[in-house]
Amino acid sequence: MTVHLPLLLAYSALLVGLGLWLGRRVSTTHDFFVAGRRLGPGLLGATLLAANIGAGSTVGAAGLGYRDGLAAWWWVGSAGLGSLVLAFVIGPRIRAEAGRLDLHTLGDYLEARYGASVRALVTTLLWAGTLAILAGQLIALAWVLNVVAGIPKVLGCLIGGLVMTTYFVAGGLLGSAWVNLVQLSVLLGGFAVALPVLLAQVDGLAGLRARATPTTPEYWNFWQSGASGWHYLALLGPAFFVSPGLLQKIYGARNQHAVRVGTAWNAIGLLVFAIVPPLFGMIARALHPALPHQELALPTLLMQNLPPLLGSVGLAALFSAEVSTADAILFMLATSLSRDLYKRFVNPIAGDAQVLFVARSAAIGGAALGLLIAIVSPSVIGVLSVFYTLLSVSLFVPVVAGLFARRVGTPEALAAIAGGVLAVVAVQLSPSLVSGTGLNASAAGLLVSIAAALVALTVRRAMRN
Repeated sequence: MTVHLPLLLAYSALLVGLGLWLGRRVSTTHDFFVAGRRLGPGLLGATLLAANIGAGSTVGAAGLGYRDGLAAWWWVGSAGLGSLVLAFVIGPRIRAEAGRLDLHTLGDYLEARYGASVRALVTTLLWAGTLAILAGQLIALAWVLNVVAGIPKVLGCLIGGLVMTTYFVAGGLLGSAWVNLVQLSVLLGGFAVALPVLLAQVDGLAGLRARATPTTPEYWNFWQSGASGWHYLALLGPAFFVSPGLLQKIYGARNQHAVRVGTAWNAIGLLVFAIVPPLFGMIARALHPALPHQELALPTLLMQNLPPLLGSVGLAALFSAEVSTADAILFMLATSLSRDLYKRFVNPIAGDAQVLFVARSAAIGGAALGLLIAIVSPSVIGVLSVFYTLLSVSLFVPVVAGLFARRVGTPEALAAIAGGVLAVVAVQLSPSLVSGTGLNASAAGLLVSIAAALVALTVRRAMRN
């Protein structure tokens, strides 16, 4: 047995133990949902960055780099650009609303702004989409454990799911924020040490470019290469300033200053980190040109091309990335079901302890459903794209217009959600609808969503007159 698996198991036990210990301080939904609204800039920035650097940002982005080259930067870079909007436009304003109205979930905000119908519709849609991103994290965890110890995909998903479910269920946002700080330190430290060592094995950037350019000159095109490029901005950018999981972390900030500073540091971290996974993928292609699956690129490098101890640190960093994002997804699932559905529609008189019990139960149930989806889904990037598309088209207009356009009401929000989702489904079923336009399903859905809201607003004003 190699040293990698025992060290990964020990690290997993550390995360679980820390989460259980922190969970002793969580006895109310106020702590579980919004961390008592006491996250400062450092802790907020760390928990946001840890949530944003997950399976898609590591295993998935390295796989895109392996296949497409430098243009894979846009997968994580788009998240960083979206996070700048969150830091200076959306985040401070919605934190002010959360403090004024004592909001705990995005559903609380949507109902306060538009009514119960919008809250119920968005919560239902997001439960379906959120399970997809949870499955993506579990698939990436399974790839890591498969490369390290030959563990089958099903068992790998089960192990990863058990770790993140245990510490999240115990501590909620308050506990996961501190666990995320540990995970982020391991993640950034491990990758910072591994990258220069791996670059040296291909004679640096010049050597890497010399290996790729003769056969694939577009491999070094920053803007577009293969299926990767700047168009990821339409798919990913909006998702990172309307995501319920991220907005609810913003709710936990101490004040608006903490939102601006912490979220801005998260954005800068993403913009810098965005180049790292594509470089890992490109190095993997130079050293292992015939991998059976592109998403094996990063775990294969860490396992086969680093000294054992350093490889274990890198694998722990990768494990941290997947688990920290998975717990953010559980946060979305738990809070939306317990407060937005159960407390609001099923049992309005439920006490605090009962809602907390439902939240923890929902996290366990959501993890089980995510595990089932992960078992049958082949690709991290493929399953994550489902989530990001659904998130962008269903929430962009209700959140952004709700904060900045007071004339937009319930009819416009419902029209935007329905129009955007239907457009995405139509394009997925018939891609020829957007052929020649340069649009993908996400961009088309956003445009139709905005147009539907404007039409509904025009009709409503005309009827008044």
